[in-house]
Amino acid sequence: MSKSSLIGGMLLIVGTSIGGGMLALPVAMAKNGFFSSILFLTLCWGVMTLGALLILEVNLHLPPGSNLISMARLTLGWPGQVLAWILYLFLLYTLLAAYISGGSDIVDALITSLGYSSSSHITAALFTFLFGSVVYHGIKAVDYVNRGFMLGKLCIYGLLIIIISPHIHLNNLQNGSLTIVSGSMMILVTSFGFASIVPSLRDYFQHDIKRLRWVIIFGSMIPLVCYIAWNAVIMGVIAREGQHGLIALSHTHGLIALSHTHHMTSELTHSLNIAIHNTYITAFFSFFASICMVTAFLGVAIGLFDFLADGLKLQKKGRQGNLVFIITFLPPLIIVTVQPGLYLHALSYAGTCCVLLLLLLPTLMAWQIRQINTSLPYFRVFGGNWLLGFIALTAVILLAISL
Repeated sequence: MSKSSLIGGMLLIVGTSIGGGMLALPVAMAKNGFFSSILFLTLCWGVMTLGALLILEVNLHLPPGSNLISMARLTLGWPGQVLAWILYLFLLYTLLAAYISGGSDIVDALITSLGYSSSSHITAALFTFLFGSVVYHGIKAVDYVNRGFMLGKLCIYGLLIIIISPHIHLNNLQNGSLTIVSGSMMILVTSFGFASIVPSLRDYFQHDIKRLRWVIIFGSMIPLVCYIAWNAVIMGVIAREGQHGLIALSHTHGLIALSHTHHMTSELTHSLNIAIHNTYITAFFSFFASICMVTAFLGVAIGLFDFLADGLKLQKKGRQGNLVFIITFLPPLIIVTVQPGLYLHALSYAGTCCVLLLLLLPTLMAWQIRQINTSLPYFRVFGGNWLLGFIALTAVILLAISL
């Protein structure tokens, strides 16, 4: 496996993690302030990365091509299997609907720039079919396409940091508190919700456990660094208090849902324009959010595609592959075109689903697999049952906070 594939695997994790919601992180963490946000971001990164490594540990006990359904069936029986089906489909269909909605706006803007017009139904279908076709061709095709978009994403991110950072006021970074805000914690959890693609990455890297571990750990560290740097420049430029301050922007219902929409981005852009008077900010924000929609769509979609192929015991190519394609993309497309408000409501529960699916469930599966198979495994997450207990307790605390 080449270094190119190693970088590609990391970028798949980065692309899945860093969605348009990253732009709204400083708003979500406004009450906590910069230094407290570093603590919460690091804690969430650590716990969610451990959850991803537990998924890898359990997955390595099964044949290649196995996903969460087979993992839950082997370790937790039919109750775990049913729970995995419900949580996975709810979370990933909801996220896909959000990304299809955002992608539809991108296609509409492109068509409009060419002097034509089209309905939102057609643009949503065009976006879904175009990038869904990439997913159909497998993890390698997704990797190569994702690399191109990630290059653009990271370039725009760098330009935004360069443009905004000279306007930082260090005094703005000194206030805040360690008070836990339930809405912001759930946004942090979803910001590291990349573990759904771990089984797909296992297939891509086959049994190269060392590279898989590196990809997961270092691939997840890149979003952490990006989030901290983004919080630093935004919180340093825009004051916490005031009419156009970050706290005022956070006083909106449904932070998680809004973080995936253009409303939060446009409000943040307006406050930035007031603070630094730069006309390029709006264009860069829009372009960055557009690329985020594509990379996040690809990461979530390949995870769902492989999950459905495993759960329904269907091949990924030919007639069966076409059926998996339809089951993967038609439901979220229908949601967006027929009942667009539905996915916005469902996004409010995305953080809770992430905790259950990517933290609590992997912990239970790992504990059970260690009881079933006591022989030396391919890979085992450090810390033994003490670590499993810590992750389970953390998951329960996060669920209690979200209520």
